[in-house]
Amino acid sequence: MDAELTIGKLAEAAGVNIETIRYYQRRGLLDEPPKPLGGQRRYSAELAGRVRFIKRAQALGFTLDEVSALLALDSACACSKTRELASRKLALIKQKMADLATMQQVLDALIQQCDAGSVGADCPIIDVLARD
Repeated sequence: MDAELTIGKLAEAAGVNIETIRYYQRRGLLDEPPKPLGGQRRYSAELAGRVRFIKRAQALGFTLDEVSALLALDSACACSKTRELASRKLALIKQKMADLATMQQVLDALIQQCDAGSVGADCPIIDVLARD
């Protein structure tokens, strides 16, 4: 039989805080076991692995809705669908990186304009942000 843990021990085993466990329960990512009369809920020790899975997926940029879909696919052994979700996430990350690179170039250019500007002249950064 799998060991049973309190919510505090589950959180500790998964490397998260108790509120994370409760939040995942509210989002439907983790089941909330029944609370016995006068006792504490007991969680399966294997849930710590599920929590770590969720945290690792989040670290890769997956939203909790996407994590929920991944968890459902995992139980269905649907590797091609999982790959499709990961490919879409990668494309989104690449687009965000391109957008960030553009933002960096624009800010670099504006800062250089500020550095080259004369004292008392209008600020090029404020001017760009104020344009219609």
